Amino acid sequence: MKIAVIGCGTMGRTHGAEWIRMPGIELVGVCDMQEEAAIALAGNLETKAYFNFDQMVSEAGPDVVDVCLPTHMHKEFVLRTARHGKHIICEKPIGLSPEEADEMAVVSEQHGVRLFIGHVVRFFPSYSDIRRKAAEGVIGKPGVLHTRRMGGNPGIAKTWYANSDISGGVILDLMIHDIDFAQSIFGKAVSVYAMNRRHESLDYALATLRFENGGIAHLEGYWGFPGPFTTSVELAGSGGVIRFNSEDAVSLKNFKANRDLSDTPDVAIPKSPFMHNPYYLELAHFVECLRTGTEPGITIADARSALKTGLAAIESAASGRPVRIQ
Repeated sequence: MKIAVIGCGTMGRTHGAEWIRMPGIELVGVCDMQEEAAIALAGNLETKAYFNFDQMVSEAGPDVVDVCLPTHMHKEFVLRTARHGKHIICEKPIGLSPEEADEMAVVSEQHGVRLFIGHVVRFFPSYSDIRRKAAEGVIGKPGVLHTRRMGGNPGIAKTWYANSDISGGVILDLMIHDIDFAQSIFGKAVSVYAMNRRHESLDYALATLRFENGGIAHLEGYWGFPGPFTTSVELAGSGGVIRFNSEDAVSLKNFKANRDLSDTPDVAIPKSPFMHNPYYLELAHFVECLRTGTEPGITIADARSALKTGLAAIESAASGRPVRIQ
């Protein structure tokens, strides 16, 4: 299966490194309007650099295009890829509005191609284990979920993140991981109350989701945290509690004073040993779905629902009032 990557930034580098390790996959090209980025990544991955998307698709002939572009560019390149008749893997969030998501889904279907959305937290072993235990009733009926996700502010190095109109800010870009995770346990949220504080290099949000089955989720997202990228989960049910903290996997902790907030890893990966990281598992899952025709573990409807809930959280934070999700 031939794969091409559009976007040679953080996610393009992350996905590209996994594609070249995967059996049965040929990375036939990477593309970016910033020629230096494309050339550097192509050199690292031993593939061809392109600076024009249509030229890459025409010359390289990929079966799948992996869209690793900033959020506001997802719709354009998903539609262009679909019209080329190529399958699509697109980074989360699916887009900036439900209408964008709907158009992307419709056009992909019209051109007979598959569209997959990369909500990678579904493939983190700890998170998938928590979901499995919850489904198996290990802690009885799940009732309350607490999550935390915090790290350096990516807007320091890449200004598009700092523009909430095109990135969605910390809620739509970071917290959306935990929105999707919460909804994978409780179902779709019916209301949200959120707060959001932005100041210089800080973007902090706290959201409470309510679900039709009575479940409640408290989600915390933080760009600008001066320590290492950290995630944690606590799921309480009628028969017990499941807890996870990414820092528990680190046997020796060293925190430096006056740390440079921009000095953070490109992406978060588990700190405990593993054979394949979650990005590899995610991409391999999508490839298997293409080969077998099966539905992915994360559907377009799931990605659209997470987007809609995230937008409701942004609306709530702006108004100071709870928002009912239709």
